Amino acid sequence: MARKWMDALTDKLCEAFLALGTMEEMYNFLEDVATIGEIKALAQRLEVARLLSEEKTYPQIAAQTGASTATISRVKKCFDHGADGYKTVLVRKRGASSLP
Repeated sequence: MARKWMDALTDKLCEAFLALGTMEEMYNFLEDVATIGEIKALAQRLEVARLLSEEKTYPQIAAQTGASTATISRVKKCFDHGADGYKTVLVRKRGASSLP
């Protein structure tokens, strides 16, 4: 898949994330690089993906996260047909070899 958004600057951003070694370092970097709203939106999307992996319904996910059905739908599209970024993170966080 051609990722038109990838370039030297996004490479450096990814390298910056990979260079961080602690939760405190990550919080400090996120606070400097993004708005609180952007950080909260990313966190919400990850939680939506986690709940989708547990086969929760849209109403359950909306009630639990406050996410709109449009956000849930976008995350589901990425979760089902995207680059598997959500799945990689969720599997590694669980210490499991695969998702249900």
